[in-house]
Amino acid sequence: MSGEKHRHIAGRLVIATHNSGKLAEMRELLAPYGIDAISAGELGLSEPNETGMTFGDNARIKAQAAANVVKLPAFADDSGIVVDALDGEPGIYSARWAGPNKDFAAAMATIEQKLNERGATVASQRRAHFVSALCVAWPDGHLEEFEARVDGILVWPPRGKQGFGYDPMFLPDGQPDDHARTFGEMSSDEKHGLPPRGKGLSHRARAFLKLAEACLE
Repeated sequence: MSGEKHRHIAGRLVIATHNSGKLAEMRELLAPYGIDAISAGELGLSEPNETGMTFGDNARIKAQAAANVVKLPAFADDSGIVVDALDGEPGIYSARWAGPNKDFAAAMATIEQKLNERGATVASQRRAHFVSALCVAWPDGHLEEFEARVDGILVWPPRGKQGFGYDPMFLPDGQPDDHARTFGEMSSDEKHGLPPRGKGLSHRARAFLKLAEACLE
């Protein structure tokens, strides 16, 4: 896309996900822009093999697969948690650590076990960040790609029933110590609501703000 202007997103858009949590967040982010969004799951599309080596690679694979089948622009996210003390794991394999049943309680327990095995018991040893890579693909091959992250620490036991995935053990930076809350304890507006409703705190919201500035009115 070097030298090419950003392409505006309008009309109908396929959200290339089968993850209900991601779908809900993406729909909320797109709603103020009047985008008519339908998900890959609702269309009965199969999930492509995510064979990429980066979050951006996998977002591109998902968006291009949906755009090519439906012949509409398709919007995909690939995201995950990167744990410093675990040499970046689970990273792009974050969803796979939850297994075929999407058991993120077990996945969080696995992370905690591995942290304990490495003696990572204090906050400074439990640094992590969420990454979100967004891609919009058009049937003619045009791509728009954006990426962002949010830093924090991992807590145990998990706290809160909001959000999804690893949210209940992730404590984002920048909160007062006496009132710090995990993503799992935050409302959707607090976690990923865009200004003026929220602070655009999450990795997905931060990436979406970049996308919106470039491609949405």
